[in-house]
Amino acid sequence: MSVAVFIDGAAGTTGLEIRERLAGRPEVSLITLGETERKDAVVRREALNDADIVILCLPDEAAREAVALIDGPAKVIDASTAHRVAGGWTYGFPELSPDQAERIAGATRVANPGCYPTAFLALVAPLVRTGLIPADWPLSFNATSGYSGGGKAMIAEFEGGETTTGYRIYGLTLGHKHAPEMRLHAGLAHAPVFQPAVARSYRGMLGEVPLALAALPGRPTLDAITTALREAYAGSPVVTVADADEALVLIEEHAGTDRMTLRVFGNPATGHARLVATLDNLGKGAAGAAVQNLNIMAGLPQTAGLVL
Repeated sequence: MSVAVFIDGAAGTTGLEIRERLAGRPEVSLITLGETERKDAVVRREALNDADIVILCLPDEAAREAVALIDGPAKVIDASTAHRVAGGWTYGFPELSPDQAERIAGATRVANPGCYPTAFLALVAPLVRTGLIPADWPLSFNATSGYSGGGKAMIAEFEGGETTTGYRIYGLTLGHKHAPEMRLHAGLAHAPVFQPAVARSYRGMLGEVPLALAALPGRPTLDAITTALREAYAGSPVVTVADADEALVLIEEHAGTDRMTLRVFGNPATGHARLVATLDNLGKGAAGAAVQNLNIMAGLPQTAGLVL
């Protein structure tokens, strides 16, 4: 028996990546619509309700409208930002807490995490949960994504000669739509100061959280921070805590995969630390996460179809 899956928005960047991971899997049956059928409201509604699991790769308002069209038992994974802090939705980051995968398995509505929040939460959530970082501690998060994270418009800009820039910062009004998601799911009293950027790399992501360990209550050591992260992700097939002995950490480290690696760099003499995460903005940051959630919701092996 196969799981019927309908990707609404399958022609977009994330939708295409999800289809690649599902292609050829005998336990998954894809419901596909042609160009004309996608524009037919009746046919699209039937597809939404015929599926066992629907994956929404749509703008926020279109995702909300699609959910409203489902009146049957179909489960939903929403890759937009529409439901990431909404009541009644389960956050689709299986590694977020010891019981998060179990919660996803029993859910009918799952909000796929954003790529930036995935990196931030992986680094911060275990440290808040164990008390190494107080919930009201002021945090900042510096992160750079490959330009594919901006969708078709940004891809065309970088690849069509509209810009020659190698690196640029944005979100300078400090009101990025991912900030509430980071605050809520990390258990923080305040959102971090979020400093996003985009680089001339098609895919990949590098994020870091700086910490002044000597200023934190209890003055945690680098070893304590590293141990907490290792314990949080022990046994994870997707998230690895690596030794911080590399001279360089590259944004492209996990490009084309669904892995994520965390590292803790620091200087014991100054008490300063840099918590670093690398992942693929289209992998663990988007399509890979959606497929991982689908596997969990369908009772399939969690890593089936993932590129690890």
